[in-house]
Amino acid sequence: MGCKPIGVSLRWFDSNPAQSNMSETVLLLRAYYEGLYELLLAKKGLLAARMGELLREEIAGRGFGNFDEEKYAAYLEACAAFVEERLETYNPIGIQYTFDHVRAKDAIELELQLNWYDGRAEFKALMELVRQKAEAEMTEQRLKGLADELIREAGAFPDKSIISAYEAEPGLGKLPDYIVARAIEEIIGL
Repeated sequence: MGCKPIGVSLRWFDSNPAQSNMSETVLLLRAYYEGLYELLLAKKGLLAARMGELLREEIAGRGFGNFDEEKYAAYLEACAAFVEERLETYNPIGIQYTFDHVRAKDAIELELQLNWYDGRAEFKALMELVRQKAEAEMTEQRLKGLADELIREAGAFPDKSIISAYEAEPGLGKLPDYIVARAIEEIIGL
């Protein structure tokens, strides 16, 4: 199954002409995040349904104690909140674009260090892939196509890190992140 084309509109680029001098790598990375944002927003209902299924499967499969409907609902609500957080992270006009480059880079590094999973290797691999694919003077259509390729090849950062860390050491505190990551990877693969 391949990833369906993503409608990257580049709203953040169109609304800020000062951004037109950014490097091709940064432009492609932002198109990747915008593509993820558009895709997840469009498939939010499907994502919610799949999270509910995955949560039930994981609770039963791992034998996570006594999960009544109230506890299940609370975990599912946490998953929904994590999806909203992820959407804000990918949002092309979100807060991550309001910081200058140095402060944004420091903030990203701090976030990578504070998470219960280590996403640095995955981010490094994503950036390498972005650098390999970036081209000089990409048209909007070409940029959209390359962003789609990145999503198909790399998935949604930081899902691989979350999934591998959880599978190495499962725990209830990690469960919402894991469910969201699994559901997103399934959804973007449709």
